[in-house]
Amino acid sequence: MTVTLSDVAARARVSPATVSRVLNGNYPVAASTRDRVLRAVDELDYVLNGPASALAAATSDLVGVLVNDIADPFFGILASAVQSEIGGPGGRAGGERLAVVCNTGGSPERELTYLTLLQRQRAAAVVLTGGAVESAEHGDAVAGKLRKLVAAGTRVVLLGRPPLPAAEEESAPETSGLLTALTFGNRDGARALTEHLIGLGHRRIGYIAGPRERTTTRHRLEGHREALAAAALADDPALLLHGPYDRASGHRAALELLDRSQEGAAAGRTDRMTAVVAANDTVALGACAALRERGLRIPADVSVAGFDDLPFSVDAVPALTTVRLPLHEAGARAGRIATGRETPPEGGVALAAGELTVRGSTAAPRAGD
Repeated sequence: MTVTLSDVAARARVSPATVSRVLNGNYPVAASTRDRVLRAVDELDYVLNGPASALAAATSDLVGVLVNDIADPFFGILASAVQSEIGGPGGRAGGERLAVVCNTGGSPERELTYLTLLQRQRAAAVVLTGGAVESAEHGDAVAGKLRKLVAAGTRVVLLGRPPLPAAEEESAPETSGLLTALTFGNRDGARALTEHLIGLGHRRIGYIAGPRERTTTRHRLEGHREALAAAALADDPALLLHGPYDRASGHRAALELLDRSQEGAAAGRTDRMTAVVAANDTVALGACAALRERGLRIPADVSVAGFDDLPFSVDAVPALTTVRLPLHEAGARAGRIATGRETPPEGGVALAAGELTVRGSTAAPRAGD
């Protein structure tokens, strides 16, 4: 039975005109009403009614690229690289695809909303960038939407997030090759970074982690802890703080770690914090500013390391030790896979490894520390 716009309206308890306004985005609608309509669209499979073969190929030239924060260089590089391979002015695919960047602001609700709207538009491809939210409920909701997109012939590329759990429908011939995960070597890169600091002689290493709910945060923290364990060093909770992936978070957390280190010294501790690992390069810059405000030199007094190797990292003073992720290369590959111009990796999953990049912000601790 075909689901109609009127069926959606009845389920959402609104008029068909309101449903049309929500789906077309051409008229202001109250947030609560919008959420109700989108929930009804999902529940009734308004776009994907009928067998998957009826929509074996997506009909739109649209490619949706979801990012947490387009102002963050990490996501800007990924989105730019994806778009460079999709088409449009200066693109390499003949201009036959239109890339639309959807900025979620890190909101799980906005992520789901954009996926619903892209489903409604029968997008040719969807690229989700950055780590996933560590929530079973949200994860199930996202997986459900992505599988519906794939069933309709939409190519889906997960760029920098874990693959979806296996499902029976993903092995169906008509959906084979439509779901790809290009993951980053966050865990291995973080382990290599902490091993580098330990090798220099650091024993008390502060760690400024990202948001607790993100897979990227967990994977990088796991790598850090693996390196500590391998060196028989304590995983001291006093040396760990969580916060957003921004400069202000790094500044605030570094000051807090310094205060904790001073409190430890006042309590009779003889070993002080001699290094700080930051969740990413932007956080690391905030940490460096906080250390300088306290009159500390980098790396003479405290070594600092970041992650991602964003463009400004080499121009920091001193240049930042970090883990280089091949962001542009991975984004470009995601764009080619999304447009069917590159064969997906075997098994639908590929790893973009990180590379330890040692610069001037890390050195051996002072004698006696």
